[in-house]
Amino acid sequence: MNKNLLFQAIVKFLSGLLLVSVLLFIPAGTVRFWNAWLFIAVLFVPMFIAGVVLWIKKPELLAKRMNTKEKEAEQKSVILLSGCMFIAGFIIAALDFRFEWLHIPTWLVVLATVIFLVAYVLYAEVLRENTYLSRTVEVQENQKVIDTGLYGIVRHPMYSATILLFLSIPIILGSVYSFIVFMVYPVLLVKRILNEEKVLEAELEGYMEYKQTVKYRLIPFIW
Repeated sequence: MNKNLLFQAIVKFLSGLLLVSVLLFIPAGTVRFWNAWLFIAVLFVPMFIAGVVLWIKKPELLAKRMNTKEKEAEQKSVILLSGCMFIAGFIIAALDFRFEWLHIPTWLVVLATVIFLVAYVLYAEVLRENTYLSRTVEVQENQKVIDTGLYGIVRHPMYSATILLFLSIPIILGSVYSFIVFMVYPVLLVKRILNEEKVLEAELEGYMEYKQTVKYRLIPFIW
């Protein structure tokens, strides 16, 4: 097994855990921010399990998922803005908890947690279906069009899952104001998808035919 890949994965995992903790607990001014503990649990426990499974069964896919270096200039701006969205959203959620600006009922937090976990399952299913799934916009050597499973419903099921994931995050954190910040994500996603499809149309054999078969990009019967 690739020990170097394992080391890189562990470093990224712990770095992400540390960054999220800093962004949530320091602005909150306390570690008694229970919404933050809930979010950390539902985010990092499944992430750890998925990482172990990928490292054992599909290390090449794990390596692809860890690569975040975009080649497309337009995608770099999307990644930068997404990063700013996350930082701002987490800090605002923590401040919302600290100063008690607006209250979200517990039942809604629980519902958002369930939606988050369901979206995680959908995300995992997309990873299972598509071994070419990289975090960057690119066409890989010998890549083929995937048109089965969730890819038979929408052309970008991974992004459909991330909408559910990301829009449920501020609700889990109990913040209406953070949710407003995270509403930027669908807009950024549209920009990313439109650029990605141009790359796929130009470089991936069979993608134009696939577009004719699967009409919807993100949400069935809507877009």
